[in-house]
Amino acid sequence: MMKSTPYEKVTERILKLMEEGVCPWKRPWNRSCLRAQNFLSRNEYRGINLFLLEAMAFESPYFLTFKQSKELGGTVKKGEKGLPVVYWGQKQMENENDPDAETKRIRFLRSYTVFNARQIDGIEFPAQAIPESVEFSPIEKATAIIEGWRTGPAIEHGFRAAAYCPTSDRVTMPRPESFHGAEEYYSTLFHELGHATGIQKRLNRDLTGFFGSQSYGREELVAEMASAFLCAECGIDNSVIENQAAYLEGWTRAIKSDSRLVVIAAAQASKAAAMITGAESIN
Repeated sequence: MMKSTPYEKVTERILKLMEEGVCPWKRPWNRSCLRAQNFLSRNEYRGINLFLLEAMAFESPYFLTFKQSKELGGTVKKGEKGLPVVYWGQKQMENENDPDAETKRIRFLRSYTVFNARQIDGIEFPAQAIPESVEFSPIEKATAIIEGWRTGPAIEHGFRAAAYCPTSDRVTMPRPESFHGAEEYYSTLFHELGHATGIQKRLNRDLTGFFGSQSYGREELVAEMASAFLCAECGIDNSVIENQAAYLEGWTRAIKSDSRLVVIAAAQASKAAAMITGAESIN
């Protein structure tokens, strides 16, 4: 079996994130004080590495290689899978036919694997700085809808991003207090729950689309429309729904080649919202 190239590793990681519904450009919560960084050097990751590591929504921003972990007296937990980090290397190439010719420097992409603090035992990592938070006032009707969906996915808090993972049927969320307000918290959670209705054992939608594809765009429309329906059901502030409308407009432009798409997505979103609330339909 051929070893994956750094390019392939990055591509595979991005596609997997997109398939899991990670939406890094949409963050209505306060970011953590620290960005993803190497725990030993304290150097922050940049570029594509920052995107890939922060999109994993780990609570801790600290990462180590297997060797670094061992040097610090730690051990990677059994069964944990590392994440690729890429960097540019270079080597000098001399012209064998012309010793006097200028030496060429060739750049090439290399990769190594890192593990998050949560994946490592035996090392005492600093507690993560708590982002500035606001007082969280639960919205009773929204909470009732979420708690009432008995067969829904597991919901876990304390992560750096909001995401739904179909393989584990799990929604990960930042702490409620880290959102700009309760409305943003519930609209984000409703979006992820909207995705959760699409797996095979529920409404069996196509969740395999890659970022930028029509099927991916349609699923984003479904999840955001379902969120808008549920927000309206709960009486959530119109400004949040207006923000959702702007978000939807962007996807509508991206997939406007099919005029039926929004209508189909709305019907699927209605079914998704109905499943979450236990109602027959939501108009």
